[in-house]
Amino acid sequence: MDGKGALWMIRKVKGQIRTVGFDDGTFSFSSKIENRKTILIGVVMKGSIEVVGILARWITVDGTDSTEAIIDAVNSSRFKDLRVIMLKGITYAGFNLVDVERVYEETGLPVIVVIRKKPNITAMENALKKHFPDAEKRISLLKKAPPLVELIPDRLYIQAVGIGREVAEEVVKVTTKTGLTPEPLRLAHMIASAVMTGESKRE
Repeated sequence: MDGKGALWMIRKVKGQIRTVGFDDGTFSFSSKIENRKTILIGVVMKGSIEVVGILARWITVDGTDSTEAIIDAVNSSRFKDLRVIMLKGITYAGFNLVDVERVYEETGLPVIVVIRKKPNITAMENALKKHFPDAEKRISLLKKAPPLVELIPDRLYIQAVGIGREVAEEVVKVTTKTGLTPEPLRLAHMIASAVMTGESKRE
């Protein structure tokens, strides 16, 4: 996908802006099976109303393949007029961290990370050091993540790459229909949960 200069393409957020939101499916930490997988779903929408398509990839629980999966899903899709990628946090499938800057660089699309609960970075770093031999590499992704911006005190935060704060906030507003979560992310959560458990779960 030739998204070079995507930062300049979004001069005004239209009500039908085309975005893709990614979320992962549920999984069990109690399982001892190595290379466990969970589904990663991307929902492509126009604004908050029309679903245009669905993207799907499998990612490894506590693995390191979420960044590549998102980049591949976007770049190899037939949806060539996407304007923004939205992520529900930067940790998928446990501690499978997304390199947000790399996603932006390799897709050419701005990335907005939407977070409902302020992350405890210190606790995350301690957990990584305790359980992962490559902890420092994963921690480096936490540290290089964009600054956290509070939109609604204690309820909604965003991080953004390739897009200014005001425009990012407007994208979140335009793509949100119910509650605080943008519709592409809300639907991605429901679909991913249904794939993994047999029925959807509320966001």
